[in-house]
Amino acid sequence: MPAAETSLRSTNPRPVLGHVNLMVDTLIANANLDDLRAIVRSMVASGTPGVAAALTSAARNRLQQTNARHLSGSHNLFTSYGPNAAPTQQLHELLKRARALYGSGMGFASLGLLASGVRSTIGLQWDCEGDVAEVLAVIDADIAQAIQSCKEELEAGRVEEYTFARKALSELRNAVDASYEDVEGWGGEFPFERGISSLAYWKL
Repeated sequence: MPAAETSLRSTNPRPVLGHVNLMVDTLIANANLDDLRAIVRSMVASGTPGVAAALTSAARNRLQQTNARHLSGSHNLFTSYGPNAAPTQQLHELLKRARALYGSGMGFASLGLLASGVRSTIGLQWDCEGDVAEVLAVIDADIAQAIQSCKEELEAGRVEEYTFARKALSELRNAVDASYEDVEGWGGEFPFERGISSLAYWKL
């Protein structure tokens, strides 16, 4: 009997594995976003070799499939250009998309989105203590992190289209320069100091 049981297990090992996969898929489909974030962070923090690399690789594949660098209607990023201007949900969505890109190692793909965010400030004036100033400081930090992601992408040999990479970098530089000139014109405080510094000290 023991031999028969061993034989039965060896000829049909897949149902158990399939059952586990089904359960994991059920978890993914039904867990809320906070739980999924906690689960993924726990996996990455476990230090298991290859987990972080596998996660970012899967993320890049997914983002490439969904063409995540594009975001329609990116011109409606502030509610108005008057004294009561405020960042819109669309701006927050654009920044989330950019962070997903540079966070997964697709820094160059994120630059166009960040350039759109910077360009949207041209013609806008803001209070240095208000919501607009706060979100612009966040964009500034995003630019610095995106440039670091670009450097790592380049060092890892994942840049296949150098023409696109140079164009994306130039587009962001032009947007930041135009913003600087605009802010100088109305006597405001330039919000992208970290970004312009990151761009100035790195050439592709």
